[in-house]
Amino acid sequence: MALLTQTAGSLVAILALAGLAWWLKLGGTPRLDSAATVARAAGEVEDGFAPVTSACDAAGAAALARDAQGRIMVIKRHGNRFAGRVLGPGAAARIWRDPGDIALEVDPGEPRFGKVVLTLPDAEAWAAAINRVNGARDA
Repeated sequence: MALLTQTAGSLVAILALAGLAWWLKLGGTPRLDSAATVARAAGEVEDGFAPVTSACDAAGAAALARDAQGRIMVIKRHGNRFAGRVLGPGAAARIWRDPGDIALEVDPGEPRFGKVVLTLPDAEAWAAAINRVNGARDA
């Protein structure tokens, strides 16, 4: 009987904590789905980075942002937060074409960060901008 009471008490406590997390809107999957969310994420990645132009991946998992100085940042979801890199000389962009889809692969030049694939309506323009700014290979 003591084991049953202990198990029931634990279950009630777990459900109470899950309810509290839901009520506080904790957890979940963050999305990059607007210029405001991209600006907020970019500011968290690098203090003072203020995008003047941005583009969100169709799935909301990644984005690109350009500031007034022409620097380009790639941002991706990492768990329930965002990680990003300002693209430097080692960065490159490449276009992938599938029937009906155009995807942009951004390689920030940091193996630990990894490549980021975005589905964007203006993928070719972003690829040209990334390759031009960084002097990388053609898309």
